[in-house]
Amino acid sequence: MAAPARWALGAFLATFATLYVALVVGGAAPEEPAAGISDPGSFVGWAIPVVKVVADLAGLVTAGFLVTAAFLLPSSGPDVQGLSARAMRRASTAAFAWAGVTLVLFALNAADLLLIPVDQLSWSVLTQFFDGTELGWALVAQAVIALLVAVLTRLTFSVRAAALLLGLTLGGFVPQALSGHSAGSGSHDLAVVSLLLHLVGAALWVGGLAGLAWIALRGSRRLPAGVARFSTLALWCVAIIGVSGVVNAATRIQGLGDLDSQYAMLVWAKVAAFVVLASFGLVHRRRTVAELEQTDGLDDGPARGRARLLFLRVAAVELIVMGMTVAVAVALSRTPTPKPSDLYQSPAEAILGGALPPEPTLWRLLWGFTPNGVGLAVVGLGLAFYVAGLRVMRRRGDSWPVGRTISWMTGLVVIGWATFGGLGVYSHVLFSAHMVSHMMLSMVAPIFLVLGAPVTLALRTLPGPRSKGDVSPRQMLVSFLHSRFTKVVTFPLVVALVFIGSLYGLYFTPLFETAMESHIGHGLMELHFLAAGSLFYYVIVGVDPSPRTIAPLWRFVILMVTIPFHAFFSIAMMSMTTVVAEDFYTSLDRPYATDLLADQYLGGGIAWAMGEVPLVIVMAALFVQWFRSDSREAERHDRAAGRNDDADLAAYNAYLAQLAGRPESKPGQTEARSATRTDRASDS
Repeated sequence: MAAPARWALGAFLATFATLYVALVVGGAAPEEPAAGISDPGSFVGWAIPVVKVVADLAGLVTAGFLVTAAFLLPSSGPDVQGLSARAMRRASTAAFAWAGVTLVLFALNAADLLLIPVDQLSWSVLTQFFDGTELGWALVAQAVIALLVAVLTRLTFSVRAAALLLGLTLGGFVPQALSGHSAGSGSHDLAVVSLLLHLVGAALWVGGLAGLAWIALRGSRRLPAGVARFSTLALWCVAIIGVSGVVNAATRIQGLGDLDSQYAMLVWAKVAAFVVLASFGLVHRRRTVAELEQTDGLDDGPARGRARLLFLRVAAVELIVMGMTVAVAVALSRTPTPKPSDLYQSPAEAILGGALPPEPTLWRLLWGFTPNGVGLAVVGLGLAFYVAGLRVMRRRGDSWPVGRTISWMTGLVVIGWATFGGLGVYSHVLFSAHMVSHMMLSMVAPIFLVLGAPVTLALRTLPGPRSKGDVSPRQMLVSFLHSRFTKVVTFPLVVALVFIGSLYGLYFTPLFETAMESHIGHGLMELHFLAAGSLFYYVIVGVDPSPRTIAPLWRFVILMVTIPFHAFFSIAMMSMTTVVAEDFYTSLDRPYATDLLADQYLGGGIAWAMGEVPLVIVMAALFVQWFRSDSREAERHDRAAGRNDDADLAAYNAYLAQLAGRPESKPGQTEARSATRTDRASDS
């Protein structure tokens, strides 16, 4: 048996042996049913975790081959070639397997949940499982996304398309994060977002390493370049997986007393595996990467062969540990959490994902805290990426305006207060607090964020091409900025419609109540406010490169045309005699602010008043930009006049002379006549 086959067999045995042990330790192994109780059979009980491991690994491999084709293998043009093209084909095959295995998992879970043996499954049973459970639609959604990735990957060889398909693949893990334990845990937003980040980090880390191992097996000369770029990506993945894993476990373990539970035992196993894998990553960074870099560009020889073999051995052991970790994670997903199933004691707690907060006070509004997963993720990632960019600039000795850094940090602070801070505590309970949070996310924070110039920072710090024709992350960002999509969404009319239309489309339709009744809907609403505001102010006061150049005067006109529609919305909200989302707010049964219409009137008034605040800030920013634009234009004219000896001024004087019926002035005569007039004036 060849060495790769032996390693593959060892990985297979280690993964499923770990799965068996983890299921037994966690108490999720199938048991004999009590007499008289329907049961789908032990086959279903064992098949579900086994198929789940295969599905998860297929998803990770799909992401890994797309990472390899889009980012790890240097390209010599806009299309993937050679080994990169083969990676695309492997990704498509893995995605087809991911879709098929997920559909098998759907059928097995239908039998398990409805207590029906597999041979008695029917279309009506499967339909019932899909319509009546979150797990059912989540599995179907994941299978559809995997199928799309599989088909679309077959139709393209573009590097940029591979990057987009990688994003679609990572989106395939969203349904998985929305189902399972996260759906029933306390701190629902935090549990779902942390699990999603955990899955995305694992997909890029495990999949990317698998892709590199495949490159090494093929004996490609591009392995050193791929490993060097993956090293940075892996470091980010380790940080995201570590933080998100701790946060996610904390949402399911109530206290120190649960640390010896069966669920906690599996969590400890994952922690140990994470430490081992992080140690392997350290070995890669300090030894294998260094040896591969020394052999980069050399012809085939003993040194290059030793470096490649060393990388393969370390990567193979690392991949085996990763497979075992995936098995533990699958067993963990089937193990009951220490938190009780009847966690929520009232409908309000079920909607809010926790207890109803006490009556608001100024102190609570300023310094309160709620575990809002969307807000923590946005602020955490925004802070990490910006600081990483500043570190790159500092290492190169480049300067970056302090004002931009302060502006970016101020924007993050505003987002934090509006989502997981004191304001965020009450934004899901009081309409007035929700409206303040809305204004902060859509009209205040975006102004500071766009003045922080994050796109400019990314363009100056993202990796550039490693060889001629290579499509690097920096080029992908430039292409995106000049794409047709960006030109359409930054068209002033489109920007204004999105910014203002969101107000009327959300609050004057049942959409707002639907979003408030869902944890995910509330989180998506917050993201939409932030995105719509950032897009609007990117066009109005943004200092980043844009596909459209709009003069400051026209920016001011756009702002003045848009603001009245915001005021009309606020007045309409204050004039309403019916309560927006009345059923939702009534179901909370809060003991304070019981007059819902008065609270809504207050919210409308706040929206009206707060519309003036960003107007002042934006006008100040536009005035500064206008002044700088005029100064640059004057300097440009001065430089042009210096180069052509005031030819423009002479031509203008000739035009005036022609109008007055006098002979044209030649260059140089203008100054002489002016000097003569000055001398005559002095003599007189």
